[in-house]
Amino acid sequence: MTTLLASLNSSVSRTAAELRPPRAELDAVAGIEAWIDTYHAVRGLTAHDNCVFLTDSAVGQREEHNLRHLITNLGNDAPRERVIPFLTAKHSLDYCLSYADQAWEYGFRSLVVVGGDTTVGPPRCVPRGWKLRQLIRARQPDVELGGWANPTKNAARQVGHLLESHVTADFYLTQVVSHHNLSGVERFLAESERQGLELPGVFGVFYYRSGNQCTLDNLARFLPVPREQLVDEFRSGATAEQVCARSIQALRQLGVRHFYISNLPVAQAAEILTVIQDLQDRPANGDGHIV
Repeated sequence: MTTLLASLNSSVSRTAAELRPPRAELDAVAGIEAWIDTYHAVRGLTAHDNCVFLTDSAVGQREEHNLRHLITNLGNDAPRERVIPFLTAKHSLDYCLSYADQAWEYGFRSLVVVGGDTTVGPPRCVPRGWKLRQLIRARQPDVELGGWANPTKNAARQVGHLLESHVTADFYLTQVVSHHNLSGVERFLAESERQGLELPGVFGVFYYRSGNQCTLDNLARFLPVPREQLVDEFRSGATAEQVCARSIQALRQLGVRHFYISNLPVAQAAEILTVIQDLQDRPANGDGHIV
């Protein structure tokens, strides 16, 4: 099987899914049902040659141990080279290092290792994600490690960090971005070219399910949300899939090649991703909107 890094370095554009494991506080019955949906989603997505990222303590909420459940229940029904767990530093150091060891032992060849949000949840076991990646690389030298960048912040600093010798990353993911505000992405890409950044990147795109103002206001606590533009776009009749695909099309026009889609409904993840992939390949009209 082709590893994630080999896939990112190929000439083929990739669109992956990012899923959240069930929350740890769910009761036994609800937790089992949620994991069944997760298994079906992972199997369905990877069966169509898609990669799947599984988060860890997203937005500060404690999630189930994604690796343990995958090892126990997924079996050989999905190629593990296409399943990439997240690992944040918001656990004990022993937990993090043991997690990485288990991931490699059971066939997971790539990990996204990041610090995690410092404003919510437990503290980090190390100050920065790169330090944890260094410790993991010393124990598992062949694992592909992913870092993090935020195109909405200072581009020179973000790119410069990825180029530092201690970053210990083979690829990077970005904060989610939107076609409604591409200026940060443009600066990031220009700075990447200027500084000679060669690490492959996977840019995040959020699947906004509706233009509900309350929902968008809540999301804005955790990520940049173009609230007014999204409300107008949904009011004009755009579907959630069209809105998402428009962001991918706009990023492609800037030269971005690889994407992950966040916030897909787990039970329908494979079906919705297929629709978005079809839409993103369609021609746009004069306004830049998908026909």
